[in-house]
Amino acid sequence: MGIGFMLNKIDLNNSFNLLRNLLEQKRINQNEAQVLSGLDDFNFQKLFSDFIYERRKINILVCGGAGFIGSNFIHYMLEKYPGYKIVCFDKLTYAGNRNNHLAIEHLPNYHFVQGDITDLPHLQNVISEQQISHIINFAAETHVDRSIHGDSKDFVLTNTLGAQTLLEAVRKQKIEKFIHISTDEVFGDTDFDSKELFSENDLFKPSSPYAAAKAGGDLLCRAYFRTHKTPVIVTHCSNNYGPFQFPEKMIPFFLFKLMKGDKVPVYGDGRNIRDMIHVRDHVRALDLLLHKGKPGEVYNIGSDNERSNMEITRMILKIVGKDESAIKYVTDRPGHDRRYAINSEKIRALGWAPEYTSEHFEKGLRETIEWYLNNRAWVDDLWSRQNEMNGWMDSFAERSAKPLFITDQK
Repeated sequence: MGIGFMLNKIDLNNSFNLLRNLLEQKRINQNEAQVLSGLDDFNFQKLFSDFIYERRKINILVCGGAGFIGSNFIHYMLEKYPGYKIVCFDKLTYAGNRNNHLAIEHLPNYHFVQGDITDLPHLQNVISEQQISHIINFAAETHVDRSIHGDSKDFVLTNTLGAQTLLEAVRKQKIEKFIHISTDEVFGDTDFDSKELFSENDLFKPSSPYAAAKAGGDLLCRAYFRTHKTPVIVTHCSNNYGPFQFPEKMIPFFLFKLMKGDKVPVYGDGRNIRDMIHVRDHVRALDLLLHKGKPGEVYNIGSDNERSNMEITRMILKIVGKDESAIKYVTDRPGHDRRYAINSEKIRALGWAPEYTSEHFEKGLRETIEWYLNNRAWVDDLWSRQNEMNGWMDSFAERSAKPLFITDQK
């Protein structure tokens, strides 16, 4: 009560200075300081990060940080924790994009290193030079169609061997915590009407070479924890959407097609269901696990926002002012999973919940589409690279599938 009275008697800046002094003297702990400050978690961490976190020297190596989810994670962490050092480590394959970081590359605590997660000596050098304390791995080959119709070897090299190489680096360099990002696709699919949701302990039943390669990396993480006590956490997340997503994935792919005046290809009857999570909710969950997640554990991250491909397609068309004549139906992808559904109660018990809930999906989708429309320089750069990348806009759906004639879509 005495400290609280003192805080009420002095101005805000002096209040923060007093809290810092009390923390320095260890008269109060971090939780007590936050209560006395009256700030929510985000703003408390932001205002006090130089005190709390610079002293801990949190230096995070973000593998695959120039990709979609990795870029969003880096932006979020630099905003919330200005005292952290973030090192983006990326091979810069076709989906890696340094333009994702134009707004932050001037920051003194942001660094970029080009590299391959299968190169152990390079990883070890970067970890030593940058004094890395934590690693989070987004680096992956993720385009399911390419794993089916193209060469799946790259998927095994990055998603399986890459995970093993990182685990070796973590084990040898004494990293404090390693978070390995995976997918709900490792569990396979479930029936449309099933009430059962996949839990973290369910067996893997991957349907595609992509999912099988990710499952291999996940199993290695579990084995390294059991054998070496490597401080690794594995996450299985549902389908992400949001800014910076490369247009091989459904939402930006469809938007880019519509911007060109083309029709959008829908697989089969369009009834396939995915749980859609906004990328900001995903990175918020990873922030929580970075600080409170327990090594050796696996966490599902889902938003309970199941949507069919047709429902999403119609919402996109509505937002951009198009009708269903812009749809063309094509034969289904081989082995196409019908529905993904995961139970995320475990991470919710730590205090996480999505902000973009099912009720706010259309809002999140609209904001995402507006981001692409308002960031034409980013979009135009990808247009300019189209020929260089062998016409990635000509999707496998169009090259490998044949038209379908469906007249009744529910």
